Formats: sequence, structure tokens, C-alpha cells
Amino acid sequence: MSYVLGLTGSIGMGKTTTAGFFREAGVPVWDADAAVHRLYDGGAAVPVIAGLVPEAVSGGKVDRGVLRAAVLADSGLLKKIEAAVHPLVSADRQAFLDEHAQAPLVVCDIPLLFETGADKWLDGVLVVTADEKTQRARVLERGSMDEAAFNAILVKQVPDAEKRAKADFVIDTGKGMDHARAAVLSLIEQLTGEADA
Repeated sequence: MSYVLGLTGSIGMGKTTTAGFFREAGVPVWDADAAVHRLYDGGAAVPVIAGLVPEAVSGGKVDRGVLRAAVLADSGLLKKIEAAVHPLVSADRQAFLDEHAQAPLVVCDIPLLFETGADKWLDGVLVVTADEKTQRARVLERGSMDEAAFNAILVKQVPDAEKRAKADFVIDTGKGMDHARAAVLSLIEQLTGEADA
């Protein structure tokens, strides 16, 4: 039976890079965002979305831009989509956990971990953090988001301090990625009793 570690962190905190460090060390990682992409890209969510927002489906795929516009235009639509898609995401995650049941440690990378109550079924939660200045610089350097969009996302997420207070483990990526990689390897050893070869 695996130890199931949840990985989360606010935007720009280095969560994706940290998940990569677990993968490099041979730890299976399930990515909630990637699961949604699979479900929307010819997967089981396509007929579900077609039933809710027919114009958002073309060529057997969900057009996320059209879907986003529909959600903005209809305040009740997001709840309906979440109610329909959430069980599909849960099934995808369960299939992953079943496939890796013999692994001593598996990681579930879930951006909205606390917001969705996932901490209730995980064995432990790792929060990646960084100081506010580092976080803001990382997000704005991507060039895909301006200050207003960044602030709008922050408002929807559980504040970083609250996440850290609820976490079982915290890694500060603001100290640099070499520090973060070393902290990941140390945590793997702590949770599995195995040092990375």
C-alpha cells in the first residue's frame, strides 16, 4: 500500500518543478491538470461537456476557450461542469493509484487541493511556497498573465500562509531549485526509508 502524498502550492510557487523532482527520483506522480486535459482531449468528459455546452465541443475535443466564455456568461454553469467532470477526474486518479499500488510513495499534484477537500483522503500534504516577491516575478515573467489576472487567481486560492499552516510538509522553492530538489530527496527518504540511488 502506497503512501499517498498530496502536492500543492499557489500559482508561481514552483509546484510543477517540484513534481518534476519527484518524477526524476522515480516516484509516480498523478497530475490533476493533466487528467483534465486528457478527459477534454477526446476523453470521457467530451460527451458530458457536449450535453452541457454543445458549442464548446468540436472535432471530438473540448474547446476550453469557448467553455471558459460560456462559464463567464452563465454563473451556474461552472458548478454543473464540476459536478459532471469531478467523478471522471476521481476515476482517473483511482486508476493511477491502483496501477501504482505497489510503489512505496505516490504523489498527487492537485492545484486546488485544500479548496476541493482532497486533504481528507490523502496520507499527507506537501505545500511548496516562496516569498511573495519571487512568486509575483515568476508568474509575470511567463508572459501569459498580467498583474490583474494574477491577482484574480490569488483571490480564488486559499492563501499561502493558510496552506502552510495546514500542510504536513513545506518546501520553500524561494531558496532556489537545488535546495528544493534536495528537500524532495530528503522527504522521499523520510516517507519511504529509501535513499535515492
